[in-house]
Amino acid sequence: MPLIETPEQAVRLARAICSDVSLYNEEKIVRGIEQDNFFDALKEELEEGRELYRSRVHPELFARTNFYDRAIVDVILRAKGHVKSKIW
Repeated sequence: MPLIETPEQAVRLARAICSDVSLYNEEKIVRGIEQDNFFDALKEELEEGRELYRSRVHPELFARTNFYDRAIVDVILRAKGHVKSKIW
């Protein structure tokens, strides 16, 4: 499978991966937000997603963008804005 070389494709991939993380880890995400330890609670899942993203995107594009990190915020955290938390 060829590596993704366009920013548009990389953004779509990052968002799709984060969507899957969100879909399969709903309770863990909510608990992590409520307890203000989201990144610790989902460390394994987020890192697994990052490695998948890294494996599919051209290294040069991966090194100069933060599409995966932005997708975590846009796809996972923004959708959970209704969850009560000390951080918002």
